[in-house]
Amino acid sequence: MKTKQALVIDLFAGPGGLGEGFSSVQDENGNPFFKIGISVEKEASAHKTLTTRAFYRKIKGLTGGLVGYNEYLQGTLTQQQLFDLYPEQAKEATMETLYSPRALGDDNEIIHERITELVKLHGNGPKVVIGGPPCQAYSLAGRSRNAGIKGYKAEDDHRNFLYKEYLKVLSIAQPDVFVMENVRGILSAKIDGTVMFPSILEDLQDPGQATKIESAKYRVHSLVVSADDPNNPVYHDSKDFLIKAEEYGVPQARHRVILLGVREDIKNVPSTLHRSDEQVSVRQAIDDLPKLRSGFSKRTDDPKDWEKTVSKNSKQIKALLKNQFNEVSCLDLKPFKNLPRSADQPIEPLKKVPKKLAEWYRNNAPICVLNHETRGHMESDLLRYAYSAAYTELSGGISPKSRDFPEELAPKHENWKSGSHADRFRTQAANKSATTVTSHISKDGHYFIHYDPKQCRSLTVREAARLQTFPDNYLFEGNRTQQYVQVGNAVPPYLAQQIGMVVMGLIK
Repeated sequence: MKTKQALVIDLFAGPGGLGEGFSSVQDENGNPFFKIGISVEKEASAHKTLTTRAFYRKIKGLTGGLVGYNEYLQGTLTQQQLFDLYPEQAKEATMETLYSPRALGDDNEIIHERITELVKLHGNGPKVVIGGPPCQAYSLAGRSRNAGIKGYKAEDDHRNFLYKEYLKVLSIAQPDVFVMENVRGILSAKIDGTVMFPSILEDLQDPGQATKIESAKYRVHSLVVSADDPNNPVYHDSKDFLIKAEEYGVPQARHRVILLGVREDIKNVPSTLHRSDEQVSVRQAIDDLPKLRSGFSKRTDDPKDWEKTVSKNSKQIKALLKNQFNEVSCLDLKPFKNLPRSADQPIEPLKKVPKKLAEWYRNNAPICVLNHETRGHMESDLLRYAYSAAYTELSGGISPKSRDFPEELAPKHENWKSGSHADRFRTQAANKSATTVTSHISKDGHYFIHYDPKQCRSLTVREAARLQTFPDNYLFEGNRTQQYVQVGNAVPPYLAQQIGMVVMGLIK
């Protein structure tokens, strides 16, 4: 007998990282175990990305479905023309994402009504709520910014309490399982001097107490540490809920709090995630993508001028590095000729990443590279980027701090030498996992410099998406800045799939 699919309610969905992971989980017969019923997202470009992906999931198994999708990726069809080819699937996809951007707290009537309807239609079938309330107010960087705001009070910041909107949905849907993701800063965030995390755990264990809506109770488990008593899980350190993504096959040191809630009447005990045998490096994840040159900002962008500038910079960089390293003759800084700033040609199958991750990236691979376009940089930053990448290569993977930069390359910042901008320019070392990809990548590329000094640039959206483990056929909608924000805010789908496997084991 075919198992009924588990209904997924995806909140604060972003571009859909958690949903992508869950929707890719298959049972022993190869059938999708989870079906996303609703994805809630308020930002317009992320909402469009969600809708495109929802539509892709509905047409990928249809005869000719991938042909139409690839034509859209190539730009020969508009989204509306693509949707017109499959009107029934288009209607389902737009219904899944509530027809337009929606925000919990502002659009609760519409959102709650649809969730109630889905739960009723699903009957006694298994239900899962997933999502991560926005985390700017919890993150360490966000708290640092807030500290500089005159009169800021954490207790008045609505972003600190958006998780209560999550609780309301738990009370309405009463799912078998929930998964809540957030930044590690949630473990230490305080309101009126009191650490919030114990209260958040208490609320998640008994949503009805916080929402005043009659609700089931939940046991909250770690996905990486087994509880002493699975039927009454108590963890002695809040860091037991912290997942280090690089330990689970993600080529990125992304450390996030992920909580697994299991309804009290479900007696099955969740397993923990299995650590990968090897960590995946930045080079393994992105080296097969087409090489690109950076561009000039604030001046005419001419490829020959770029080559001339990079060639001139290479001589200065080698001279500077000779003062810091004994041997620089192995360093090749001669610029590539005729490099484009964007590329959409087909690429060969990945050979450097573990087989399972390669298959994940390249499943239903597109016939072109998506979202692979460089940004423009100031000429002075081209020199710093190339220096930083070359230094990182010679040092064996250590990106230079501000103290390592020669005086000639120091930017004109008053606090450059203060230490507060020690890693103002950070190269993503080829031989290591990347540092955390954040939405800050949308503002400038200084923290996300490509390891190849000959390309002299920051990472593209597609390279950042690879580090986040989005499949190559995952199209990010919106302009480039919006695409960067979406990628930086997402949950790595490859990790989400592993979490989905744990959840399937619980409720199957």
